[in-house]
Amino acid sequence: MHNELTQQDLALMRQELDYRRTVLRPQLLEAVKTARGFGDLSENFEYKAAKREKNRNDSRCRYLENMIRTAVLISDRSEAGTVGLYDHVTLYLVDEDEHLQCQIVTTMRQDARKGLISKESPVGKAVLGRRKGDRVTVQVNEQYSYELIIQDIIPGRDDGQIPLARF
Repeated sequence: MHNELTQQDLALMRQELDYRRTVLRPQLLEAVKTARGFGDLSENFEYKAAKREKNRNDSRCRYLENMIRTAVLISDRSEAGTVGLYDHVTLYLVDEDEHLQCQIVTTMRQDARKGLISKESPVGKAVLGRRKGDRVTVQVNEQYSYELIIQDIIPGRDDGQIPLARF
């Protein structure tokens, strides 16, 4: 499996991984050690909570390491007048008679509640590389699809302000 990521995605992931390894991990190990000293481990909530946080950190480190290791570097540039990564797009949903504003981002930065739509989502796949005025079909699954019209494209860039997605 390869993860299509930009240079900025990789930089943010390496930064987070470095922080988790060098700063957070020693703190969490110390918290486990301290909580272990509180006595009976079977009834020691502090110990269980400290272990859970340490394990979460270790899991996130493994996830980031895997994402970095399997990454395929992509460009965040697009042809002029077409939808590309980090562009702000206004869409008209034909069936709903509604407008939707979103920004197309990599999977590592997606957050649909904030209008950050992954380039690998059905909407992202449908609009990436298309032009203003294009009518596109969003294929959600084999049974369901809908149409939208690209009404506006405002070129964007990755300024590093969009955080990495959490799990």
